[in-house]
Amino acid sequence: QVQLVESGGGLVQPGGSLRLSCAASARIFSIVSTGWYRQAPGKERELVARITSGGSTNYADSVKGRFAISRDNAKNTVYLQMISLKPEDTAVYYCNVRAVRGEYWGQGTQVTVSS
Repeated sequence: QVQLVESGGGLVQPGGSLRLSCAASARIFSIVSTGWYRQAPGKERELVARITSGGSTNYADSVKGRFAISRDNAKNTVYLQMISLKPEDTAVYYCNVRAVRGEYWGQGTQVTVSS
């Protein structure tokens, strides 16, 4: 069973930056898209950013211009670069991979933006 492991979360001050990583334990074949979701306390999980197998990206309006998703296929890893972080970005961030044969989720990494 392929596992996704997120890292890079932590506590950062408003205006700061973080880069999240999501590494797959093995190659996933026939990937349709890879994305980052987040869930804040008391709120539903929401899509933050997604990149398709063809390289197209889309972002939640709330993070456009501040977050960037990228991937390194050779390392089976996807990244989320976050800048100009705001307190409302505080959430658990989850990595998601959609493949032809199934969908995978990571365990989540906490991002806290606070002074």
